[in-house]
Amino acid sequence: MPRARAETAKEVSVQESTITLGVLTAIERDPAMTQRSAASEVGVALGLVNAYLKRCVRKGWVKIQQVPRKRYVYYLTPRGFAEKARLTSEYLSFSLDFFRRARAQYDEAISACALRGWKRVIIVGETELAEIASLCCHDREVVPLGVLALESQAERFAGLPVFASLDRMPEADAAILALAHEPAELGRALAVRLGAQRVLAPPILRLPTSGYWTNPQDLP
Repeated sequence: MPRARAETAKEVSVQESTITLGVLTAIERDPAMTQRSAASEVGVALGLVNAYLKRCVRKGWVKIQQVPRKRYVYYLTPRGFAEKARLTSEYLSFSLDFFRRARAQYDEAISACALRGWKRVIIVGETELAEIASLCCHDREVVPLGVLALESQAERFAGLPVFASLDRMPEADAAILALAHEPAELGRALAVRLGAQRVLAPPILRLPTSGYWTNPQDLP
């Protein structure tokens, strides 16, 4: 299997495991939970929680008991507790691996900036990856000017000022993307302002190849 397809399959598997773990954790915390409250806690659609609950019941991880007023109570079975422990260990292992890969790739991006004399950078995205990028700046002679997060209500993130629009963003030498989605319109605007070679997107973002940002590994 090609590497890209293998990584995609692994990401889908991790996402499924994360949702299952979230459902099992919600049940353990509150057996009288509603599917709607579980959906809010896990951060997925109501229909998806329903599908995962049915799967957990089929697997023998969860039992359902009807109580008065047409309500339901959910219980983790011994197999359910064992599965939750396994998924927790798997999630922590994946999270550590993800952090290591992200740290290495953002360190590479920041190093590329330092090598080219791009001393003042903007980090784009109010995410955990932005925090990692900020940490990497401390190891190099690169100054993070702040975080660009469109329409954000926050004043600071990861100890840095937040700029809620391009108009408020100070002049920078480069931008480091740390978004979980494809920022096509924003990427275009940053490319116009800074040049596409100075808008860096580490491979861990899995953004499509475009004329609006550059993989740090592809810099001349």
